[in-house]
Amino acid sequence: MAEELRKFTVEELKAFNGENGKPIYIAYKGRVINVTGSKMWRGGLHMKLHRAGADLSSEIARAPHGLDVLDRFPQVGILVLETRESPPAEAATGGLPAALEKFLARHPFFQRHPHPMTVHFPIVCMMFTPLFTLLYLATGLQGFEITALNCLAAGLLFCLVVIPTGFFTWWVNYLARPLLPVTIKIVVSLIMFADGLAALIWRLADPAVVNRASGVNAVYLILVLLLLPMVVVVASYGAILTFPLHKTHREQAGSHSGDKSEDREEVTPS
Repeated sequence: MAEELRKFTVEELKAFNGENGKPIYIAYKGRVINVTGSKMWRGGLHMKLHRAGADLSSEIARAPHGLDVLDRFPQVGILVLETRESPPAEAATGGLPAALEKFLARHPFFQRHPHPMTVHFPIVCMMFTPLFTLLYLATGLQGFEITALNCLAAGLLFCLVVIPTGFFTWWVNYLARPLLPVTIKIVVSLIMFADGLAALIWRLADPAVVNRASGVNAVYLILVLLLLPMVVVVASYGAILTFPLHKTHREQAGSHSGDKSEDREEVTPS
Protein backbone atom coordinates (compact mmCIF):
# COMPACT_ATOMS: atom_id res chain seq x y z
CA MET A 1 0.00 0.00 0.00
CA ALA A 2 1.40 3.36 -1.06
CA GLU A 3 2.43 5.74 1.69
CA GLU A 4 -0.08 8.53 2.23
CA LEU A 5 1.21 11.90 1.11
CA ARG A 6 1.61 14.71 3.60
CA LYS A 7 -1.00 17.42 3.49
CA PHE A 8 0.30 21.01 3.37
CA THR A 9 -1.60 24.19 4.03
CA VAL A 10 -0.58 27.37 2.22
CA GLU A 11 1.06 28.63 5.41
CA GLU A 12 2.98 25.39 5.97
CA LEU A 13 4.22 25.42 2.38
CA LYS A 14 5.78 28.86 2.89
CA ALA A 15 8.37 27.33 5.23
CA PHE A 16 9.89 25.31 2.36
CA ASN A 17 11.29 28.30 0.49
CA GLY A 18 14.92 27.23 0.11
CA GLU A 19 16.27 29.93 2.40
CA ASN A 20 18.96 29.05 4.95
CA GLY A 21 19.33 25.55 3.57
CA LYS A 22 15.63 24.66 3.75
CA PRO A 23 14.12 22.27 1.16
CA ILE A 24 12.59 23.89 -1.92
CA TYR A 25 8.94 23.01 -2.53
CA ILE A 26 6.48 24.41 -5.04
CA ALA A 27 2.83 23.56 -5.61
CA TYR A 28 1.03 22.96 -8.88
CA LYS A 29 -2.69 22.19 -9.00
CA GLY A 30 -2.68 20.59 -5.58
CA ARG A 31 0.61 18.72 -5.96
CA VAL A 32 3.51 19.73 -3.70
CA ILE A 33 6.74 19.05 -5.57
CA ASN A 34 10.28 18.97 -4.23
CA VAL A 35 12.56 20.86 -6.65
CA THR A 36 15.52 21.06 -4.28
CA GLY A 37 17.62 19.08 -6.78
CA SER A 38 17.08 21.64 -9.54
CA LYS A 39 19.98 24.02 -10.15
CA MET A 40 17.51 26.58 -11.44
CA TRP A 41 15.85 26.77 -8.03
CA ARG A 42 18.92 27.18 -5.83
CA GLY A 43 18.20 29.55 -3.00
CA GLY A 44 14.47 29.22 -3.61
CA LEU A 45 14.34 31.85 -6.37
CA HIS A 46 13.85 30.88 -10.00
CA MET A 47 14.54 33.15 -12.98
CA LYS A 48 14.87 36.05 -10.52
CA LEU A 49 11.09 36.13 -10.42
CA HIS A 50 9.41 33.05 -8.91
CA ARG A 51 9.84 32.21 -5.22
CA ALA A 52 9.48 28.74 -3.79
CA GLY A 53 7.15 27.85 -0.94
CA ALA A 54 4.12 28.95 -2.91
CA ASP A 55 1.38 27.74 -5.23
CA LEU A 56 2.72 28.46 -8.72
CA SER A 57 -0.13 26.88 -10.68
CA SER A 58 -0.82 30.01 -12.69
CA GLU A 59 2.85 30.66 -13.52
CA ILE A 60 3.63 27.06 -14.48
CA ALA A 61 0.54 26.89 -16.69
CA ARG A 62 2.10 29.66 -18.79
CA ALA A 63 5.56 28.05 -18.90
CA PRO A 64 7.35 27.51 -22.24
CA HIS A 65 7.68 23.76 -21.66
CA GLY A 66 5.46 20.74 -21.19
CA LEU A 67 4.06 19.99 -17.76
CA ASP A 68 5.76 16.58 -17.93
CA VAL A 69 8.91 18.37 -16.68
CA LEU A 70 7.34 18.39 -13.22
CA ASP A 71 7.30 14.58 -13.24
CA ARG A 72 11.09 14.59 -13.08
CA PHE A 73 10.88 15.82 -9.49
CA PRO A 74 9.31 13.92 -6.57
CA GLN A 75 5.88 14.79 -5.25
CA VAL A 76 6.09 15.04 -1.48
CA GLY A 77 2.54 16.01 -0.61
CA ILE A 78 -0.69 17.67 -1.56
CA LEU A 79 -1.79 21.26 -1.04
CA VAL A 80 -4.94 21.69 1.00
CA LEU A 81 -6.70 24.98 0.44
CA GLU A 82 -8.53 26.46 3.37
CA THR A 83 -12.29 26.72 3.01
CA ARG A 84 -13.00 30.38 2.61
CA GLU A 85 -15.12 32.51 0.37
CA SER A 86 -14.40 31.91 -3.29
CA PRO A 87 -11.90 34.49 -4.57
CA PRO A 88 -12.84 36.82 -7.39
CA ALA A 89 -12.42 35.45 -10.90
CA GLU A 90 -9.33 37.57 -11.61
CA ALA A 91 -7.59 36.58 -8.36
CA ALA A 92 -8.27 32.90 -9.00
CA THR A 93 -6.65 33.10 -12.42
CA GLY A 94 -3.47 34.89 -11.51
CA GLY A 95 -4.76 38.42 -12.12
CA LEU A 96 -6.19 37.80 -15.59
CA PRO A 97 -9.90 37.99 -16.45
CA ALA A 98 -11.53 34.57 -16.57
CA ALA A 99 -12.54 35.05 -20.21
CA LEU A 100 -8.94 35.77 -21.20
CA GLU A 101 -7.68 32.74 -19.26
CA LYS A 102 -10.15 30.54 -21.16
CA PHE A 103 -9.08 32.06 -24.48
CA LEU A 104 -5.39 31.49 -23.75
CA ALA A 105 -6.06 27.93 -22.59
CA ARG A 106 -7.91 27.24 -25.85
CA HIS A 107 -5.35 29.06 -28.01
CA PRO A 108 -1.96 28.67 -26.27
CA PHE A 109 -0.18 30.23 -29.27
CA PHE A 110 -1.29 33.68 -28.13
CA GLN A 111 0.03 33.05 -24.64
CA ARG A 112 3.71 33.43 -25.46
CA HIS A 113 4.46 33.58 -29.17
CA PRO A 114 3.19 36.81 -30.83
CA HIS A 115 5.85 39.02 -29.23
CA PRO A 116 8.89 36.67 -29.45
CA MET A 117 7.91 35.75 -33.02
CA THR A 118 7.84 39.36 -34.26
CA VAL A 119 10.43 41.11 -32.07
CA HIS A 120 13.36 39.94 -34.21
CA PHE A 121 12.26 41.97 -37.23
CA PRO A 122 12.52 45.49 -35.76
CA ILE A 123 15.73 44.49 -33.95
CA VAL A 124 17.37 43.48 -37.22
CA CYS A 125 15.95 46.40 -39.22
CA MET A 126 16.88 49.03 -36.65
CA MET A 127 20.36 47.53 -36.31
CA PHE A 128 21.01 47.56 -40.05
CA THR A 129 19.79 51.14 -40.53
CA PRO A 130 22.93 52.78 -39.05
CA LEU A 131 25.21 50.07 -40.48
CA PHE A 132 24.03 50.63 -44.07
CA THR A 133 24.19 54.39 -43.52
CA LEU A 134 27.85 54.07 -42.52
CA LEU A 135 28.49 51.87 -45.57
CA TYR A 136 26.98 54.59 -47.75
CA LEU A 137 29.16 57.27 -46.18
CA ALA A 138 32.24 55.06 -46.68
CA THR A 139 31.53 54.01 -50.29
CA GLY A 140 29.20 56.63 -51.72
CA LEU A 141 27.02 53.88 -53.20
CA GLN A 142 23.42 55.13 -53.25
CA GLY A 143 22.06 51.61 -52.88
CA PHE A 144 23.35 51.43 -49.30
CA GLU A 145 21.53 54.66 -48.37
CA ILE A 146 18.26 53.43 -49.92
CA THR A 147 18.64 50.14 -48.06
CA ALA A 148 19.13 52.04 -44.79
CA LEU A 149 15.95 54.01 -45.48
CA ASN A 150 13.97 50.85 -46.21
CA CYS A 151 15.28 49.17 -43.07
CA LEU A 152 14.29 52.17 -40.97
CA ALA A 153 10.75 52.21 -42.40
CA ALA A 154 10.37 48.45 -41.92
CA GLY A 155 11.68 48.62 -38.36
CA LEU A 156 9.19 51.31 -37.41
CA LEU A 157 6.37 49.39 -39.06
CA PHE A 158 7.17 46.24 -37.09
CA CYS A 159 7.40 48.30 -33.87
CA LEU A 160 3.69 49.00 -34.24
CA VAL A 161 3.14 45.26 -33.76
CA VAL A 162 5.97 44.45 -31.37
CA ILE A 163 5.35 47.15 -28.76
CA PRO A 164 1.64 46.28 -28.16
CA THR A 165 2.38 42.53 -28.09
CA GLY A 166 5.22 43.24 -25.67
CA PHE A 167 2.83 44.93 -23.26
CA PHE A 168 0.43 41.99 -23.67
CA THR A 169 3.16 39.44 -22.92
CA TRP A 170 4.22 41.46 -19.87
CA TRP A 171 0.65 41.41 -18.60
CA VAL A 172 -0.03 37.73 -19.30
CA ASN A 173 3.29 36.18 -18.24
CA TYR A 174 4.49 38.62 -15.58
CA LEU A 175 1.15 40.07 -14.39
CA ALA A 176 2.49 43.53 -15.33
CA ARG A 177 4.87 43.50 -12.36
CA PRO A 178 7.38 46.39 -12.29
CA LEU A 179 10.46 44.37 -13.27
CA LEU A 180 13.62 46.37 -13.96
CA PRO A 181 14.45 44.66 -17.32
CA VAL A 182 10.88 45.25 -18.53
CA THR A 183 10.94 48.89 -17.42
CA ILE A 184 14.23 49.49 -19.25
CA LYS A 185 12.89 47.79 -22.38
CA ILE A 186 9.73 49.91 -22.38
CA VAL A 187 11.53 53.22 -21.89
CA VAL A 188 14.30 52.55 -24.42
CA SER A 189 11.88 51.08 -26.99
CA LEU A 190 9.66 54.17 -26.91
CA ILE A 191 12.68 56.48 -27.19
CA MET A 192 14.04 54.39 -30.06
CA PHE A 193 10.71 54.51 -31.88
CA ALA A 194 10.50 58.31 -31.49
CA ASP A 195 14.12 58.69 -32.63
CA GLY A 196 13.60 56.49 -35.69
CA LEU A 197 10.33 58.19 -36.61
CA ALA A 198 11.97 61.62 -36.45
CA ALA A 199 14.83 60.42 -38.66
CA LEU A 200 12.42 58.85 -41.19
CA ILE A 201 10.25 61.97 -41.46
CA TRP A 202 13.36 64.15 -41.82
CA ARG A 203 14.87 61.92 -44.52
CA LEU A 204 11.62 61.79 -46.53
CA ALA A 205 11.17 65.57 -46.30
CA ASP A 206 14.81 66.26 -47.25
CA PRO A 207 16.37 63.36 -49.25
CA ALA A 208 19.69 65.19 -49.47
CA VAL A 209 20.13 65.61 -45.72
CA VAL A 210 22.55 62.70 -45.43
CA ASN A 211 24.83 64.26 -48.07
CA ARG A 212 24.89 67.79 -46.71
CA ALA A 213 28.21 68.68 -45.06
CA SER A 214 26.83 70.76 -42.23
CA GLY A 215 25.67 70.69 -38.64
CA VAL A 216 22.21 69.65 -39.84
CA ASN A 217 23.73 66.58 -41.47
CA ALA A 218 25.53 65.73 -38.21
CA VAL A 219 22.29 65.91 -36.21
CA TYR A 220 20.56 63.57 -38.66
CA LEU A 221 23.44 61.10 -38.53
CA ILE A 222 23.40 61.17 -34.72
CA LEU A 223 19.69 60.26 -34.76
CA VAL A 224 20.42 57.33 -37.06
CA LEU A 225 23.52 56.11 -35.24
CA LEU A 226 21.78 56.24 -31.84
CA LEU A 227 19.49 53.46 -33.06
CA LEU A 228 22.33 50.93 -32.74
CA PRO A 229 23.06 51.22 -28.99
CA MET A 230 19.35 51.49 -28.20
CA VAL A 231 18.44 48.33 -30.09
CA VAL A 232 21.32 46.51 -28.37
CA VAL A 233 19.94 47.54 -24.95
CA VAL A 234 16.41 46.39 -25.85
CA ALA A 235 17.63 43.07 -27.24
CA SER A 236 19.98 42.45 -24.29
CA TYR A 237 17.32 42.95 -21.64
CA GLY A 238 14.90 40.82 -23.63
CA ALA A 239 17.51 38.07 -23.60
CA ILE A 240 17.99 38.49 -19.83
CA LEU A 241 14.26 37.92 -19.31
CA THR A 242 14.26 34.83 -21.51
CA PHE A 243 17.63 33.41 -20.48
CA PRO A 244 18.67 34.76 -17.05
CA LEU A 245 22.37 34.75 -16.31
CA HIS A 246 23.34 31.54 -14.53
CA LYS A 247 26.58 29.70 -14.08
CA THR A 248 27.41 27.34 -16.90
CA HIS A 249 27.50 23.61 -16.25
CA ARG A 250 31.31 23.81 -16.41
CA GLU A 251 31.40 26.54 -13.73
CA GLN A 252 28.92 24.64 -11.59
CA ALA A 253 31.00 21.49 -11.90
CA GLY A 254 34.06 23.40 -10.72
CA SER A 255 32.32 24.92 -7.69
CA HIS A 256 30.38 21.77 -6.81
CA SER A 257 32.82 19.02 -7.71
CA GLY A 258 31.15 16.68 -5.28
CA ASP A 259 27.74 17.11 -6.89
CA LYS A 260 27.53 14.74 -9.85
CA SER A 261 23.82 15.15 -10.46
CA GLU A 262 22.73 16.97 -13.60
CA ASP A 263 19.49 18.72 -14.32
CA ARG A 264 18.98 18.30 -18.01
CA GLU A 265 15.40 19.50 -17.76
CA GLU A 266 14.47 22.37 -15.48
CA VAL A 267 11.16 23.67 -14.20
CA THR A 268 10.82 27.01 -15.99
CA PRO A 269 7.54 28.74 -15.12
CA SER A 270 8.52 32.16 -16.39
